[in-house]
Amino acid sequence: MGYKSTISKPYCNWIARDTAKWTANAVSDQDKILKRLIKKARNTRFGKDHHFNGITDHNTFAAQVPLRDYEDLRPYIDLILAGEKDVLWPGTPKYLAKTSGTTSGVKYIPLTKDSMPNHMRTATSAFLNIASQSGMEDVLDGRVMFLSGSPEMEDKAGIPIGRLSGIVNHEIPAWVAANKLPSYEANCIEEWEEKLDAIIEETKDVDMRLIGGIPPWVQMYFEKLIQVTGKKTVMEVFPNLKIFVYGGVNYEPYRDTIEKLIGKRLPSLETYPASEGFIAFQDRLESEGLLLNTRSGIFFEFVPVDEIGKDNPTRLGLRDVELHKDYAIIINNNAGLWGYVIGDSVQFVSLDPYRIVVSGRIKHFISAFGEHVIGKEIEDSMLATCNKYNAQVVEYTVAPQVNPKDGSTPYHEWFVEFSQAPNDMLAFCSELDSQLSQKNIYYQDLIEGKVLRPLVMREMEQDSFRNYMKSLGKLGGQNKVPRLSNDRKIAESIHKYIK
Repeated sequence: MGYKSTISKPYCNWIARDTAKWTANAVSDQDKILKRLIKKARNTRFGKDHHFNGITDHNTFAAQVPLRDYEDLRPYIDLILAGEKDVLWPGTPKYLAKTSGTTSGVKYIPLTKDSMPNHMRTATSAFLNIASQSGMEDVLDGRVMFLSGSPEMEDKAGIPIGRLSGIVNHEIPAWVAANKLPSYEANCIEEWEEKLDAIIEETKDVDMRLIGGIPPWVQMYFEKLIQVTGKKTVMEVFPNLKIFVYGGVNYEPYRDTIEKLIGKRLPSLETYPASEGFIAFQDRLESEGLLLNTRSGIFFEFVPVDEIGKDNPTRLGLRDVELHKDYAIIINNNAGLWGYVIGDSVQFVSLDPYRIVVSGRIKHFISAFGEHVIGKEIEDSMLATCNKYNAQVVEYTVAPQVNPKDGSTPYHEWFVEFSQAPNDMLAFCSELDSQLSQKNIYYQDLIEGKVLRPLVMREMEQDSFRNYMKSLGKLGGQNKVPRLSNDRKIAESIHKYIK
């Protein structure tokens, strides 16, 4: 063991004990957080507009603070961009995280001095907790790498603005920064393929212990690394590599390909960070679901997915949630987001402790005929079918075809790029359709009632989705292809890549 791992071992063990302690007090901690948030923000413009002085509990809070998406919150954000202070949270945001909105164009999410520890300490604690359990403290004696967006910042009203993954580069503790790659200069390269070349050059000869990033872009890094070094696997390049840290998309569709590139089943740590807050993380290597981050400046609410958009939706606190139901996750935090609908749906897979899985995006679904197919159903169906037919996919997306040109019955159209295609494509498609029918009874009813015909598969050319993302200027970084959509925009854009 090196000196860093020797010093950090007692701290890792303390973090693990502390994590176990706060998970046991999740409900009471959430009550306390709501009261602290209301008290601190009561003299802000938002607090005055919503009569924070009269809020005593969650019920009165829900009655006075409606659910909001970004467009609803935008008038307050515009005041911040105009230079006004004490708008959503006391003072001025430390940063504004720039992110792409589905309907809002560019979104600016406030990050404050109070909220930054939610992002940074949670990320550190998530790793140290796992390190304590698995004896990985020696990771800190080597290099660590995170594939992220550019750390270069813009400025609006004196507030630095950038991508969240770039912002965190400015907040990394010195004891981590000394070991971190890529360099600031390489990270600032905007063009993904040029950036990838620079990162390969910086990392191919170092003692890498940890690698983090969104799976499809890490896969690209691994493929290029093997190509440049002439090695057969990533483990031949990095024999001391201990763990892969990821978030942003479901890892399972990529696991087989990435593990073949690595050369072994490497331990992995899943995280659930968002610009709005670090929501959850994997607290046990073998447990299902991610531990909800209940003591870190966020008060969570949960709304049944089918009530989103209603005038008076049910807003549940942690004590009232149930297992295996789809909830829209709502954020109230110490950056000044209030009743904020981040767009993800989750299911609880454990209530002791509170662990969740992401079941999809509220706006990413297919319900052209009332079937309301969600992302988790699509991903679980694809994973089960690939396992049965020994197939591997690079990427895929699904869209409804409501008006086929030949006048036939409508269907769901799957656009799939395989790295290893099944031997029997017809059987593969039949199984995939059967899997989805088992997971969604409404879809099953539509198939049996001949309102829909079974799915249609479009096999895509190699690098189809990379080329599509490149055409949008979204190759690399934290960008990802939506698994499904309720319109034909993506479908029409990628049609030219059909094999």
